[in-house]
Amino acid sequence: MNPVLARTLRSLQRNILAGVITVGPLLITYLIFSFLLGILAKAGLPVVWLLAELFPGDWTNNPWVQWSLSVVLTLVVLYVVGRVTSLVVGRQALRLFEAALDRLPFVAKIYGSVRQLIDSMMVKSGSSQRIVLVDFPMLGQKSIGFLTRTMVDSTTGELLAIVLLPNAINPTSGLLQIMPMQRVTETDLNMEQAMSMLMTGGAVAPESIRFSRPELAAEEKATPPSPAA
Repeated sequence: MNPVLARTLRSLQRNILAGVITVGPLLITYLIFSFLLGILAKAGLPVVWLLAELFPGDWTNNPWVQWSLSVVLTLVVLYVVGRVTSLVVGRQALRLFEAALDRLPFVAKIYGSVRQLIDSMMVKSGSSQRIVLVDFPMLGQKSIGFLTRTMVDSTTGELLAIVLLPNAINPTSGLLQIMPMQRVTETDLNMEQAMSMLMTGGAVAPESIRFSRPELAAEEKATPPSPAA
Protein backbone atom coordinates (compact mmCIF):
# COMPACT_ATOMS: atom_id res chain seq x y z
CA MET A 1 0.00 0.00 0.00
CA ASN A 2 1.14 3.52 -0.74
CA PRO A 3 2.78 4.95 2.47
CA VAL A 4 0.95 8.24 2.06
CA LEU A 5 -2.38 6.45 1.72
CA ALA A 6 -1.59 4.23 4.72
CA ARG A 7 -0.77 7.26 6.90
CA THR A 8 -3.94 8.97 5.72
CA LEU A 9 -6.07 5.94 6.59
CA ARG A 10 -4.45 5.60 10.05
CA SER A 11 -4.98 9.30 10.72
CA LEU A 12 -8.59 9.06 9.55
CA GLN A 13 -9.23 6.03 11.76
CA ARG A 14 -7.58 7.70 14.78
CA ASN A 15 -9.55 10.92 14.38
CA ILE A 16 -12.87 9.11 13.88
CA LEU A 17 -12.23 7.03 17.02
CA ALA A 18 -11.40 10.19 18.96
CA GLY A 19 -14.62 11.76 17.72
CA VAL A 20 -16.65 8.71 18.78
CA ILE A 21 -15.08 8.80 22.26
CA THR A 22 -15.87 12.51 22.54
CA VAL A 23 -19.41 12.44 21.17
CA GLY A 24 -20.41 9.02 22.56
CA PRO A 25 -21.20 10.14 26.13
CA LEU A 26 -23.08 13.18 24.84
CA LEU A 27 -25.12 11.00 22.48
CA ILE A 28 -25.98 8.51 25.23
CA THR A 29 -26.98 11.36 27.55
CA TYR A 30 -29.17 12.86 24.80
CA LEU A 31 -30.87 9.52 24.13
CA ILE A 32 -31.59 8.96 27.83
CA PHE A 33 -33.03 12.44 28.30
CA SER A 34 -35.05 12.16 25.08
CA PHE A 35 -36.51 8.87 26.30
CA LEU A 36 -37.43 10.31 29.72
CA LEU A 37 -38.88 13.50 28.25
CA GLY A 38 -40.88 11.42 25.76
CA ILE A 39 -42.45 9.47 28.64
CA LEU A 40 -43.28 12.69 30.48
CA ALA A 41 -44.80 14.21 27.34
CA LYS A 42 -46.99 11.14 26.65
CA ALA A 43 -48.25 11.19 30.24
CA GLY A 44 -49.34 14.82 30.05
CA LEU A 45 -50.71 14.94 26.50
CA PRO A 46 -54.34 14.00 27.40
CA VAL A 47 -54.56 16.99 29.75
CA VAL A 48 -53.08 19.30 27.11
CA TRP A 49 -55.57 18.06 24.53
CA LEU A 50 -58.38 18.78 26.99
CA LEU A 51 -57.05 22.29 27.54
CA ALA A 52 -56.85 22.78 23.77
CA GLU A 53 -60.54 21.88 23.50
CA LEU A 54 -61.51 24.21 26.35
CA PHE A 55 -59.33 27.11 25.16
CA PRO A 56 -59.13 26.85 21.36
CA GLY A 57 -56.42 28.80 19.64
CA ASP A 58 -53.53 28.51 17.25
CA TRP A 59 -50.94 28.30 20.03
CA THR A 60 -52.68 25.40 21.79
CA ASN A 61 -52.60 23.37 18.57
CA ASN A 62 -48.88 23.89 18.06
CA PRO A 63 -47.16 20.47 18.53
CA TRP A 64 -44.12 22.04 20.19
CA VAL A 65 -46.30 23.94 22.66
CA GLN A 66 -48.32 20.82 23.43
CA TRP A 67 -45.15 18.78 24.00
CA SER A 68 -43.65 21.42 26.31
CA LEU A 69 -46.87 21.84 28.28
CA SER A 70 -47.16 18.06 28.64
CA VAL A 71 -43.70 17.81 30.17
CA VAL A 72 -44.29 20.74 32.51
CA LEU A 73 -47.71 19.47 33.65
CA THR A 74 -46.35 15.99 34.31
CA LEU A 75 -43.48 17.41 36.36
CA VAL A 76 -45.92 19.55 38.34
CA VAL A 77 -48.13 16.53 39.04
CA LEU A 78 -45.11 14.48 40.15
CA TYR A 79 -44.00 17.32 42.43
CA VAL A 80 -47.46 17.66 43.98
CA VAL A 81 -47.74 13.89 44.50
CA GLY A 82 -44.29 13.77 46.09
CA ARG A 83 -45.08 16.76 48.28
CA VAL A 84 -48.36 15.29 49.45
CA THR A 85 -46.92 11.84 50.18
CA SER A 86 -44.16 13.44 52.26
CA LEU A 87 -46.82 14.76 54.66
CA VAL A 88 -48.47 12.67 57.35
CA VAL A 89 -51.86 12.69 55.62
CA GLY A 90 -50.22 11.84 52.31
CA ARG A 91 -48.34 8.90 53.81
CA GLN A 92 -51.55 7.57 55.33
CA ALA A 93 -53.34 7.91 51.99
CA LEU A 94 -50.45 6.12 50.26
CA ARG A 95 -50.65 3.26 52.76
CA LEU A 96 -54.40 2.95 52.15
CA PHE A 97 -53.79 2.95 48.40
CA GLU A 98 -51.13 0.25 48.70
CA ALA A 99 -53.39 -1.78 50.98
CA ALA A 100 -56.08 -1.62 48.29
CA LEU A 101 -53.58 -2.79 45.69
CA ASP A 102 -52.63 -5.74 47.89
CA ARG A 103 -56.14 -7.09 47.37
CA LEU A 104 -55.46 -7.39 43.63
CA PRO A 105 -53.17 -10.44 43.31
CA PHE A 106 -51.58 -9.79 39.91
CA VAL A 107 -51.35 -6.01 40.32
CA ALA A 108 -49.96 -6.36 43.85
CA LYS A 109 -47.08 -8.54 42.67
CA ILE A 110 -46.08 -6.12 39.90
CA TYR A 111 -46.48 -2.99 42.03
CA GLY A 112 -44.63 -4.50 44.98
CA SER A 113 -41.71 -5.67 42.85
CA VAL A 114 -41.37 -2.35 41.03
CA ARG A 115 -41.66 -0.41 44.30
CA GLN A 116 -38.92 -2.48 45.94
CA LEU A 117 -36.69 -2.09 42.88
CA ILE A 118 -37.11 1.69 42.83
CA ASP A 119 -36.54 1.94 46.58
CA SER A 120 -33.34 -0.09 46.26
CA MET A 121 -32.05 2.02 43.36
CA MET A 122 -32.85 5.28 45.17
CA VAL A 123 -31.13 4.19 48.37
CA LYS A 124 -29.17 6.87 50.24
CA SER A 125 -25.74 6.50 51.75
CA GLY A 126 -25.71 4.92 55.18
CA SER A 127 -28.67 2.64 54.50
CA SER A 128 -28.66 -1.16 54.52
CA GLN A 129 -28.09 -1.48 50.76
CA ARG A 130 -24.43 -1.89 49.85
CA ILE A 131 -22.37 -2.11 46.68
CA VAL A 132 -20.52 -5.42 46.67
CA LEU A 133 -18.32 -7.63 44.51
CA VAL A 134 -19.00 -11.31 43.96
CA ASP A 135 -17.10 -14.04 42.10
CA PHE A 136 -19.02 -14.19 38.83
CA PRO A 137 -19.03 -15.74 36.25
CA MET A 138 -16.05 -17.68 37.69
CA LEU A 139 -13.74 -17.64 40.66
CA GLY A 140 -11.26 -14.76 40.47
CA GLN A 141 -13.45 -12.62 38.20
CA LYS A 142 -15.65 -10.26 40.19
CA SER A 143 -18.87 -8.53 39.18
CA ILE A 144 -20.48 -5.46 40.70
CA GLY A 145 -23.67 -6.22 42.59
CA PHE A 146 -26.23 -4.63 44.88
CA LEU A 147 -26.68 -6.40 48.20
CA THR A 148 -30.44 -5.99 48.52
CA ARG A 149 -30.98 -8.00 51.72
CA THR A 150 -29.84 -10.99 53.74
CA MET A 151 -31.60 -14.18 54.76
CA VAL A 152 -30.83 -17.38 56.67
CA ASP A 153 -30.49 -20.91 55.33
CA SER A 154 -33.24 -22.86 57.10
CA THR A 155 -31.16 -26.05 56.98
CA THR A 156 -27.74 -24.91 58.20
CA GLY A 157 -28.51 -21.50 59.72
CA GLU A 158 -25.85 -19.94 57.46
CA LEU A 159 -26.24 -16.26 56.61
CA LEU A 160 -27.06 -15.78 52.93
CA ALA A 161 -26.87 -12.69 50.75
CA ILE A 162 -29.32 -11.72 48.01
CA VAL A 163 -27.31 -9.88 45.38
CA LEU A 164 -28.61 -8.22 42.23
CA LEU A 165 -26.03 -8.34 39.44
CA PRO A 166 -26.99 -5.71 36.83
CA ASN A 167 -25.76 -5.89 33.27
CA ALA A 168 -23.20 -3.36 32.07
CA ILE A 169 -24.43 -0.58 29.72
CA ASN A 170 -28.03 -1.70 30.39
CA PRO A 171 -28.31 -2.05 34.20
CA THR A 172 -32.11 -2.32 34.04
CA SER A 173 -31.71 -6.09 33.57
CA GLY A 174 -29.47 -8.58 35.28
CA LEU A 175 -29.30 -11.67 37.47
CA LEU A 176 -30.45 -12.30 41.02
CA GLN A 177 -28.02 -14.46 43.00
CA ILE A 178 -28.37 -16.05 46.44
CA MET A 179 -25.00 -16.95 47.93
CA PRO A 180 -23.23 -17.37 51.26
CA MET A 181 -22.35 -14.05 52.85
CA GLN A 182 -18.71 -15.08 53.03
CA ARG A 183 -18.53 -14.99 49.23
CA VAL A 184 -19.50 -11.31 49.17
CA THR A 185 -16.86 -8.58 49.19
CA GLU A 186 -18.15 -5.24 50.43
CA THR A 187 -16.72 -2.26 48.56
CA ASP A 188 -16.25 1.41 49.37
CA LEU A 189 -18.24 2.47 46.28
CA ASN A 190 -21.41 4.52 46.50
CA MET A 191 -24.45 4.12 44.27
CA GLU A 192 -23.41 6.94 41.91
CA GLN A 193 -19.96 5.46 41.35
CA ALA A 194 -21.35 1.97 40.76
CA MET A 195 -23.95 3.20 38.26
CA SER A 196 -21.32 5.27 36.43
CA MET A 197 -19.11 2.21 36.07
CA LEU A 198 -22.01 0.12 34.79
CA MET A 199 -23.38 2.71 32.36
CA THR A 200 -19.97 3.46 30.84
CA GLY A 201 -18.63 -0.09 30.81
CA GLY A 202 -15.96 0.84 33.35
CA ALA A 203 -14.68 3.90 31.46
CA VAL A 204 -15.75 6.11 34.38
CA ALA A 205 -14.44 4.55 37.58
CA PRO A 206 -12.61 5.55 40.77
CA GLU A 207 -8.85 5.19 41.00
CA SER A 208 -9.06 2.36 43.55
CA ILE A 209 -11.58 -0.18 44.80
CA ARG A 210 -11.73 -2.66 47.66
CA PHE A 211 -11.28 -5.82 45.58
CA SER A 212 -10.28 -8.27 48.33
CA ARG A 213 -12.03 -8.98 51.61
CA PRO A 214 -10.07 -7.37 54.49
CA GLU A 215 -9.98 -10.54 56.59
CA LEU A 216 -8.62 -12.60 53.68
CA ALA A 217 -5.95 -10.00 52.96
CA ALA A 218 -4.96 -10.00 56.64
CA GLU A 219 -4.69 -13.79 56.64
CA GLU A 220 -2.46 -13.75 53.56
CA LYS A 221 -0.14 -11.20 55.18
CA ALA A 222 -0.03 -13.18 58.43
CA THR A 223 0.73 -16.52 56.72
CA PRO A 224 4.51 -16.95 56.40
CA PRO A 225 5.81 -18.15 53.04
CA SER A 226 6.55 -21.85 52.85
CA PRO A 227 10.25 -22.71 52.98
CA ALA A 228 11.87 -23.59 49.74
CA ALA A 229 12.65 -27.27 49.23
